[in-house]
Amino acid sequence: MSDVLSVENLAYRYPGNQEDTLKGFTFSVRQGEIFGFLGPSGAGKSTTQKILIKLIRGYRGEYRIFGKDAVEWKRTLFNRIGVAFEEPNLYEKFTARENLSYFGSFYQGTIKNIPRLMEKVGLGGDIDRRVSAYSKGMKTRLNLVRAILHNPDFLFLDEPTSGLDPGYTRLVIDLIYELREEGKTVFLTTHNMEVADSLCDRLAFMVEGNISRIDSPERLKQEYGSRKISLEYLKSSRKIVVEFPMDGLGENAEFLELLKKLSNGDLQRLHSEEAGLADVFMSITGRRLS
Repeated sequence: MSDVLSVENLAYRYPGNQEDTLKGFTFSVRQGEIFGFLGPSGAGKSTTQKILIKLIRGYRGEYRIFGKDAVEWKRTLFNRIGVAFEEPNLYEKFTARENLSYFGSFYQGTIKNIPRLMEKVGLGGDIDRRVSAYSKGMKTRLNLVRAILHNPDFLFLDEPTSGLDPGYTRLVIDLIYELREEGKTVFLTTHNMEVADSLCDRLAFMVEGNISRIDSPERLKQEYGSRKISLEYLKSSRKIVVEFPMDGLGENAEFLELLKKLSNGDLQRLHSEEAGLADVFMSITGRRLS
């Protein structure tokens, strides 16, 4: 699988600051993956994204996107990338349809079906309402539609579920999965560990302008989890919880004998004891996500 983005020793210092915001890190993003930047507010996630979409200049290091050095890309790059910032940038006096038609006119090539996209994010019935009447969550979803309107190959999404309730969060997650199935690549910045765990193929843990670790959520949780099975059952109406090592479980005589003795009604729960991403992040970085 080829790299859509490769970054080498990326560093940046805002004018007037005494220290670098980004401190010289390296990573790559593979074609067709959802790559997450997970870290607390102020870690440097949004600054990284702004550099990668050419909003910030004056960085040190280099990066290549679609196999071409970033400095060589002109305006044609924006036909191939889509961007959704955490704070939506929309025209409040326009309706949603007018906003999308206007922004769609900036791009070369065919624009996706606007009503169909609005249905996908639960806004089909609000397509002709002025954006000024939209809630924050509605604007967040409309902002995502704007980012994918021109069918880009590479998406940069900054907190795409910010301000959404669980139902609409699920809609957005499903849409991002659908985009990956179409072969799109997604660069996701977030401090929401549940969204990162649900969506990302790989995660970069970022703290204070540095990347501490890059790996898949599953491998991270397995490495830092206890690798135990917790079995909960009832005995004389009393709840009993016992733990067994996950390694060699199929040959563990005590575990197998207990399962044989339990009736269907007695066995309450059987699950693995794995670390959550928040625990993993704390173990690796020494910092909390909040």
